[in-house]
Amino acid sequence: MVVKRDGRREPYDRRKLIAGIMLALRKRPVGTAQADEVVNEVESSLAEADRVEVGSDELGEMVLERLLKIDQVAYVRFASVYRQFESPQQFASELENLVDGGAAKNAALRQKGGNIAE
Repeated sequence: MVVKRDGRREPYDRRKLIAGIMLALRKRPVGTAQADEVVNEVESSLAEADRVEVGSDELGEMVLERLLKIDQVAYVRFASVYRQFESPQQFASELENLVDGGAAKNAALRQKGGNIAE
């Protein structure tokens, strides 16, 4: 069961979640199999925690966490719908966080002597 932001509850629909992910991945170099894998990981995580209900906010964050590892453009697209961006400033802020996060990871890798893909 998914608990919506307004408190309504509706049955979990895997197809609906995949459709949202596929929309974010549209025209990106990512296959359907990876979208399925994202949903499988989310479902497995919820099953392991023995969850029968999940908030739509938590579900969206779980998807975003996985999309970030697959495709940053899809991440921003999904975030814009899920987080209900209403202005260009919200897009800019999300992009800035994404870039700053990447810069922080690269700096940590440099300190450890790791390779950084440019």
